[in-house]
Amino acid sequence: MTTGLGIALTDEIVERVNSAQPSAKPIVVGYVKDGAPKLSLRGSTHVHSPDQLAIWARKSAGLVEAIAENPAISLLYRDNEGRTTYVFVGRARVASDDETRNAVYDASPEFERDHDPDRNGFAVVIDLDSVTGGTVGGTQVAQKREP
Repeated sequence: MTTGLGIALTDEIVERVNSAQPSAKPIVVGYVKDGAPKLSLRGSTHVHSPDQLAIWARKSAGLVEAIAENPAISLLYRDNEGRTTYVFVGRARVASDDETRNAVYDASPEFERDHDPDRNGFAVVIDLDSVTGGTVGGTQVAQKREP
């Protein structure tokens, strides 16, 4: 699928990201808060569109507060057994409209939704600027958002 923006997540990437938490391959999110780098495992991470990822964050502390200060974010997917790694870099924002909030919540794995049945959390949408990685001896990807 082509977006005209230089980023178009492949079917393989979509499948791997969307099944990361149920497959016990959690996605690590890197961000900066109070001037210091932070890492967090985010089981609700999923593909939101061909050039976006999304996360349902149950609390405002940490990631949500950090992206208000600095929207730069990176995510790491790793499948040791399959020898596959993807690195995503982009800009995060909190979506406040009901349509996006509901879409992000509903697309999150059931296990993650069960932790916030009242939907009190925050829909974080990541506009991707680059995607790199692949499988050793297999498909490689290097995509960058066009200016």
